[in-house]
Amino acid sequence: MSADHDHSHHHHHHHDHTPKLDHLNTAFIIGIILNSAFVIVEVIAGLITHSLSLLTDAGHNLSDVAGLALALLAFKLTKVNSNSKYTYGYKRSTIIVSFFNAMILFVAVGFIGYEAILRFMNPQAIDGGTMAGVSLIGIVINAITAWLFVKDKDTDLNVKGAYLHMAMDAIVSFGVVVSGVIIYFTKLYWIDSAVSLIIAIVILRGTWSLLKDSLRLEMDGVPKKMDLEKIKTELLKGKGVVDVHHMHVWALSTTENALTAHLVIDPAYVDTFDKIKHDLRHRLEHLDIIHSTFEPEFTEEECKKQDC
Repeated sequence: MSADHDHSHHHHHHHDHTPKLDHLNTAFIIGIILNSAFVIVEVIAGLITHSLSLLTDAGHNLSDVAGLALALLAFKLTKVNSNSKYTYGYKRSTIIVSFFNAMILFVAVGFIGYEAILRFMNPQAIDGGTMAGVSLIGIVINAITAWLFVKDKDTDLNVKGAYLHMAMDAIVSFGVVVSGVIIYFTKLYWIDSAVSLIIAIVILRGTWSLLKDSLRLEMDGVPKKMDLEKIKTELLKGKGVVDVHHMHVWALSTTENALTAHLVIDPAYVDTFDKIKHDLRHRLEHLDIIHSTFEPEFTEEECKKQDC
């Protein structure tokens, strides 16, 4: 019985955890438009007021716009049909994009930190009132954009990344408002650089988990929420399954997971292997594994060491 016939791509009872593209398509486009407009406002206001906080936040928001655009592109690519060269289609593009977005943010953090240290040594006069006013707009825009993704944030790494970035930006904008008010009343211009460094630390902290998660998927690691022992226990519940080994679980995309495993089957159940497969696939779908390939072995067969 060949494993080639055990691979399943279509299940009648498939539990689709992929976010609906139409809904997200609208959310991404609105987010891109709102944040692009705000970047322009921040750059103009930052240049007029000489505020590093506004300029660095504009740079960060520009990276978010690029991230939103890349995430939208990745989602569209997942809908492209598979072909002879890409048998899984372009699903993996979502993993590549989430990793690339994390790297973009790390570069932005480095730039912010460098500029903040330079400004510490040479503080410049800043219009705190304008700085606070512009950042108030930022709180509203970032909060609205984050709200667009809140419903789907637990279904996909890219959506979670977009949500976290926007929610984080709203907090960062609040920080800039506070520093603007302090500067307006105290003329302590070094506060601007201090807030820039705090912004950099906040971004770095939020980006680190995104980088780790995306790198894990990029390296075909076990997805974060997957518990191998739990999966093995579920497979052992199959009627006639004596043992499970040589099990691999990895991500095809940020929303779809796959599994391959060797199943040791009681010879009495050799004629019901198709039913066993169907039952196990159904169980795995509830664990967010939608592509599964099983290699059957029967207890009188001697498993080769390299396969075990």
